Formats: sequence, structure tokens, C-alpha cells
Amino acid sequence: QLQLVESGGGLVQPGGSLRLSCVASGSIFSIYSMGWYRQAPGKQRELVAGITRDGNTNYVESVKGRFTISKNNAGNTAYLQMNSLKPEDTAVYYCKSVNVWGQGTQVTVSS
Repeated sequence: QLQLVESGGGLVQPGGSLRLSCVASGSIFSIYSMGWYRQAPGKQRELVAGITRDGNTNYVESVKGRFTISKNNAGNTAYLQMNSLKPEDTAVYYCKSVNVWGQGTQVTVSS
């Protein structure tokens, strides 16, 4: 069974940076893609960025040029480098793969 654990969230000032990590364990052979989602209070969960086994990536328009998704060579860890953070990036960030969700990590952008 696949398990996902996120880390790296925290409080950062506007314009700052954070790097989130998502480590997969268990049935990692089943992983084709990994995605980062976020959910702000009162809003629906949205896909922020995704990456496939082949390294193809996609981003929601609001983070293009600021966020970068990547993975390690083993394919069991995904990263989300977030630069030039804005208050509207504040949310709980979740990792997802093969219909499995992580527990989420809080990102708060505030002065």
C-alpha cells in the first residue's frame, strides 16, 4: 500500500521561499505521476503542479514562473520549490499519487 508524507511547510513573509517534500513509501512501483494540491479556507482543493514518471510537468496558471515541481531519480520523492510567495498562496498543501493523499502541510504567507 502506498503512503505519502509531506514536509516543509511553515510561515514565510511575502516574497519568501519554501520547499515542500513528499516522500512515498510502500507500493512505489505503482507511481506514474505525483501532484501537489492546495486547499485554502473556504475554497476547493486545486491542483498546483504535477509531474510524471518521465518528468513532464504542468502548473496552474497562478504559480507559473514561481513554483517548480521536481522529483528524485528513484521516483519516490517529489518536491515543490515555491518562490516569490504571496499571501494568496496560503493553504494546506497536499501530495497525491495513485489516488492516495498525504496528510498535508500548512503554508502561511504573511508579514
